[in-house]
Amino acid sequence: MKVECVLEKLKEVVPQVDRVTGKNLALPVLNAILMVASGKTLKFRATNLDLGIEIEVPAKIDKEGVVLIPGGVLNSVITSLYSSKNAILEKHGPNLSITTSHNKILIKTYPEEDFPTIPVVSGEEMVFDVEKIIAAFRSVSYSAALSDIKPEISSVYVYEHGSDLVCVATDSFRLAEKKIKLKKPSGINNILIPIRNIIEVVRIFDGKHGEVKLVMGKNQIAFSYENIYLTSRVIDGAFPDYKQILPKEHHTEAVVLKHDLINAMRTAAIFSGKFNELKIVIAPKQRKFEFHTKHPEVGENVTTIEGALSGDPIEANFNYRYIFDSLQSINDDSVALYFTTEHKPLVIKGVKDASFLYLVMPLNR
Repeated sequence: MKVECVLEKLKEVVPQVDRVTGKNLALPVLNAILMVASGKTLKFRATNLDLGIEIEVPAKIDKEGVVLIPGGVLNSVITSLYSSKNAILEKHGPNLSITTSHNKILIKTYPEEDFPTIPVVSGEEMVFDVEKIIAAFRSVSYSAALSDIKPEISSVYVYEHGSDLVCVATDSFRLAEKKIKLKKPSGINNILIPIRNIIEVVRIFDGKHGEVKLVMGKNQIAFSYENIYLTSRVIDGAFPDYKQILPKEHHTEAVVLKHDLINAMRTAAIFSGKFNELKIVIAPKQRKFEFHTKHPEVGENVTTIEGALSGDPIEANFNYRYIFDSLQSINDDSVALYFTTEHKPLVIKGVKDASFLYLVMPLNR
């Protein structure tokens, strides 16, 4: 194998591919990146058996071939190179040489036949606006559980409802739901994508424009965009019937400016205790909306917020971080908070945006 590539292209692609490598001490081959030179492109492949990726870059191919190289080493080398326009990569027996105008580097390789195959997913194809679907994943992903004890909630649940594609995530303490409008039926039928894979999908496709193609297989989903092909395992399980816990009514409503709510949260956070406890006090007749936090070693805080208040007075305790997290997903200038009782969930929405809904369970005293 002998190829010549633009160094900046390598600096863009290699770190992305290296993040997907397995970092597995028992199976070193999963720590490696497979490079395949053929035609007019150089392909970079990596997998951790849960997530697989292939990215193509244009290259001048003098000699086709395949090489398997430790991902961490390749990433460190490529990102350290500078002041050169191109890099020449050439296989010499069990080694790979990387030559620039300032460097000549030799890296030991692995036997390429040991590298597992990245599946080519076949099934129903769906096309989405890449910006919209990545924004939807980002809007809910922070609400998923990071533990693998319950895989069905360590995931993002994606399904079609009417003319909407719905993304939902929950860790049983809070829940986020985001809807995006579909031009036509998508064909997606209730899938669970592991949250760790969703995080990588968002990172890899962030900032991309145009369309991304999704292909649903039996146990895999594939994302295909220009020079990127990404596969992810899907979870075989049932997401909780979350609609059963959505409050059917509310007794208290507060509409506030998002900017004011963010500032109040930041102040409250300074004085919050180890459980991030925040007491919300609302008395609509007295036009009172207050945040109370208390820390035994720091002090106490009461922050008053201006807003449009209606309904019954209420005092309820929440984890302030859970409320604060949701504000990144609300694009409106104004936020509506809906309360039922102190023991029922708080619902948060943008005033003009019906596409996002967030639910937070109260803290027990």
